[in-house]
Amino acid sequence: MPSTCRWGILGTANIARKNWKGMRLAGNSTIAAVASREVAKAKKFIDDCQSEVPFPIAAQVCTYEELLKRTDVDAVYIPLPTGIRAEWVAKTAHSGKHVLCEKPCGVNAAELQAILDACRANRVQFMDGVMFMHSARLPLLRQVLDDGETVGDIRRIASHFCFSAPEEFMKSNIRVSNSLEPLGALGDLGWYNLRFTLWAMKYQMPAQVTGRTLYEHGSGSKPVPIEFSGELFFAGGSSASFYCSFRTENHQWAHISGSKGSLYVPDFVLPFFGCESTFEANKPLFYADGCTFRMESHPVKYAVREYSEGAENAQEVNMIRTFSGLVLSGKLDPTWGDIAMKTQIVMDACLQSAQQGGKSIAVK
Repeated sequence: MPSTCRWGILGTANIARKNWKGMRLAGNSTIAAVASREVAKAKKFIDDCQSEVPFPIAAQVCTYEELLKRTDVDAVYIPLPTGIRAEWVAKTAHSGKHVLCEKPCGVNAAELQAILDACRANRVQFMDGVMFMHSARLPLLRQVLDDGETVGDIRRIASHFCFSAPEEFMKSNIRVSNSLEPLGALGDLGWYNLRFTLWAMKYQMPAQVTGRTLYEHGSGSKPVPIEFSGELFFAGGSSASFYCSFRTENHQWAHISGSKGSLYVPDFVLPFFGCESTFEANKPLFYADGCTFRMESHPVKYAVREYSEGAENAQEVNMIRTFSGLVLSGKLDPTWGDIAMKTQIVMDACLQSAQQGGKSIAVK
């Protein structure tokens, strides 16, 4: 069995630089080629990355079509814009190469279903690029959620993921383009909110959702949501809210409230810089006696030794290592495609609600 997964990178988006480093540190990966519609752009990308994080043998420059024909590429990382991604994911699958793609995976669930069908038909692995799914913090968070005492039954989940984009971003960034990234902040940021919520609920789908576009960019029939809020309602009485925005300063927290206590994760998407990933459990105690009214906080901190980025145990490196391991094993894991589809379906329903003035939408 081969010990190294040979990667191609289809596109030169900035996030690909982070995954270049992840491939270098994974221990079971190398980069064979980088493709761009502009050869000079691919060459500069390789030169820049190679100067900072060198591979023993530099990747080759090629076009999209040439990359998919290469016999020295096993897997392809695709950071192309959502609006054009489906075509190239399908072509990658038909070429017999495994697919790691950025999110949102498709413009809608029908498009993602076509992607997954192509991957299954050609016996290739599919995974979306949600790095926090590969953090060592998540198993510990699951253990505490499931201990029956710290949180108890989940009643409410809330999450925010935002950044305040500069004026230039609103003029030229592809994330406000209705042809390249039609889901805007909902797709770019809300995907993480929804994935965390579904993960916490063990992928139970909500029965109903509502959504509201709070601010949008562009005029005409297809404005792009750049600030969005949503509500998810689950059978059994649990609920969740999320907020994502390009208009609010950096924050990325998640809070899970239950019948016995709560958990707070201050940085659920991108761990704050350092050598630990943490979260806090709490069971505040209310005390009242005569004229004395007191709310006491009883926090308990949990942590795993895990560097925030750029280290051998960072979450993006774990993602590449896990994906490469699946490729090298020859054993496909359909779970990754299944949870991507669940995320997409819920996102579609939230957007549908927003387009209908916040009407409650049944999730099917």
